Amino acid sequence: MKEDLKNRILSSKKRILQIAYDCQKSVHLGGAMSIVDVLSVLYLKHLKYDFKNPTWELRDRFILSKGHCAVALYAVLVECGIVKQSEMDSFMSNDSAFCVHPVMNVNLGIEASTGSLGQGVGLAVGIAKAAKIKQKDFHIYTLIGDGESNEGSVWEVAMFAAHNKLDNLTIILDKNSCQSDGFSHSVLDMGDMARKWESFGFYVEQINGHNIEQIDKALAKKNPQNMPRVIISESIKGNGISFMENKPEWHHNRLTKQFFELALQELEVQK
Repeated sequence: MKEDLKNRILSSKKRILQIAYDCQKSVHLGGAMSIVDVLSVLYLKHLKYDFKNPTWELRDRFILSKGHCAVALYAVLVECGIVKQSEMDSFMSNDSAFCVHPVMNVNLGIEASTGSLGQGVGLAVGIAKAAKIKQKDFHIYTLIGDGESNEGSVWEVAMFAAHNKLDNLTIILDKNSCQSDGFSHSVLDMGDMARKWESFGFYVEQINGHNIEQIDKALAKKNPQNMPRVIISESIKGNGISFMENKPEWHHNRLTKQFFELALQELEVQK
């Protein structure tokens, strides 16, 4: 099972590169490679979801608040069989359902339109609150970035979630310490993120965002009663590809043929 999961994650990583190379446009590759491990484990092992009935009312919801990394979500949706590989040919084309930022299409597994940072997490919190009011038994996951956490709206909804005891909510914080304008500590140092979230009333877990066992173990746990949870995923921007790792310039960049082939070679070595 573990080897199968590793192979499927590797397939999604290669798919991210292929989608980015085929479109021949600048793509948010660095962040996509920092979240693909946790997204894969969530979708392949933990998300309560009927792939044949994507509008099932009691499905778990996942909202990619860090919307610019949509290519990672699309790659995982293909791996799960929710969408077809051939549909990726239209990525970033006019009238495509698969844009640089997600556009809501529940039938394709895209729960929300996101991209304006700090907004998707608010939508997730609202859905969690609505589920409590309606007494619906499903869980809401949302993934945010550490750069996104510079947005004040993130902390407004954190207060709301804790106050309303939303134990049906899990926030995954992709802490890759790098954003569009540079390294996160230089742009706006957020200090000790774990202590911050604890002070806002969240149950906090910290994991290596590229360790499958740690990701799996964290996602398998239930939230403490009456507490929302945040999983701080310590990750590496551009993970697994030497020329991308911890390089702010790969926040958003175009893959040349040379870089594409080199990236694939490096991923193969990790097999």
